Amino acid sequence: MAEAVIVSLVGIYLMVLANGVHCFEEMTFTLKVPNLQRKQNLGCHPPEARRVKAAIILEMKERGHCSSVSEKRSQRLEQLAQDEHHVRTIQSRIQGEEIPIRSGMKLETMNYVVSVGLGGQNVSMIVDTGSDLTWVQCQPCDSCYDQQGPLFQPLSSPSYKSILCNSTTCRTLNPSPGACASAANCDYVVNYGDGSYTSGELGVEQLSVGGVWITDFVFGCGRNNKGLFGLASGLMGLGRSHLSIVSQTSSTLGGLFSYCLPSPDSGLSGSLVMGNDSYALFNNNNVSYATMLSHPDPHLSSFYILNLTAITVGGVPLLNASSSFGKGTLIDSGTVITRLPPSMYRAVRAEFLRQFSGYPWVARFSILDTCFNLRGYKEVNVPTIRFYFEGEDEEVSMNVDVSGILYVVKEDASQVCLALSSLSDEYETPILGNYQQRNQRVIYDTNNNRLGFAANPCTFTT
Repeated sequence: MAEAVIVSLVGIYLMVLANGVHCFEEMTFTLKVPNLQRKQNLGCHPPEARRVKAAIILEMKERGHCSSVSEKRSQRLEQLAQDEHHVRTIQSRIQGEEIPIRSGMKLETMNYVVSVGLGGQNVSMIVDTGSDLTWVQCQPCDSCYDQQGPLFQPLSSPSYKSILCNSTTCRTLNPSPGACASAANCDYVVNYGDGSYTSGELGVEQLSVGGVWITDFVFGCGRNNKGLFGLASGLMGLGRSHLSIVSQTSSTLGGLFSYCLPSPDSGLSGSLVMGNDSYALFNNNNVSYATMLSHPDPHLSSFYILNLTAITVGGVPLLNASSSFGKGTLIDSGTVITRLPPSMYRAVRAEFLRQFSGYPWVARFSILDTCFNLRGYKEVNVPTIRFYFEGEDEEVSMNVDVSGILYVVKEDASQVCLALSSLSDEYETPILGNYQQRNQRVIYDTNNNRLGFAANPCTFTT
């Protein structure tokens, strides 16, 4: 997780004429391709929160929701380049190459934002399922990036406590001999693959999530921070290690969370749900669960991994197109564009082109090599894409929303690309990015080692 990829900065200026999750018989989406119309700025108010019975529901906004349209256009190429840095670092991590990070933390990534309370102060955090440490920028700060709102001030909070370097918590994170030779407090450093970083000391504080207070929450108090973190105060780590917010709140919230990521151009907010209440999970009977894979490799232990068994394009199965089927696939909210091994990507691309034919080709855009000029077309029929994963008793399918199939580079539709990309080598691990997870609820049930998909409107209501 490193590229600070912002799916939100990529607007898809296509109006969906079909709604919801589509049945297997529906092979295409029908899209109207209008000219670009500048969207109204709906304001930059921070995300909100509410409680429903035993669950907490946090409003989710994409990280660039305060950026102007012109700023979003200018950042797209940089975002995809950072996305590639992020994927390269994940692949290195899978292959066993250590990322130069202390405190037992690895490479992390960031995208959508929620607001929580920390020691009575409101902070906004980027939600990251591949990270473990939760951190915010703190005063006094030696070097901090610009953020919306004041920096966290631990000295003004009576409940804040520093973690000492010789404590059990610190030794667990940084077991190196002599690590405490020059510091009394437990320092941490996280370096990201794109050159971003955060460093500071670990502390404990009261965390308020939708009105539920969590005491003795371990987090990073960042004194030196730089990179593509937008205007957020810091990052919320939703990974699988004992340091993540999921593990630290498991006794209160049950180790279960879910999110729904809306298309940024819709103007709607999504939601992050933490807790076991079935009502808050939005009709649990309609959830299809895939089995999470447990991996003995410590480089993979904090990731969420599923077994990808098949892909269909426009209803056409690609069962034997690649030897990579049957291998673990990372479900990562911090990767924007889904990455597939070369043989799998070639098969998907070839079938997509067979069904999406007759449109003028244009130059590739960064990592996206299949691009078209759709300017002047009133409607286009886009083949559906569906991923299949191994479940406890049967295969589980995840439908890619139409907003996750095409990546609109130019708002006049003169450059529109297939929103998938190829990995460099066949042995590399597939990654399902957040661009393809849009407009559905993704449910992480860590206690039962399963991950679910469900049809759900990505809206947040107070």
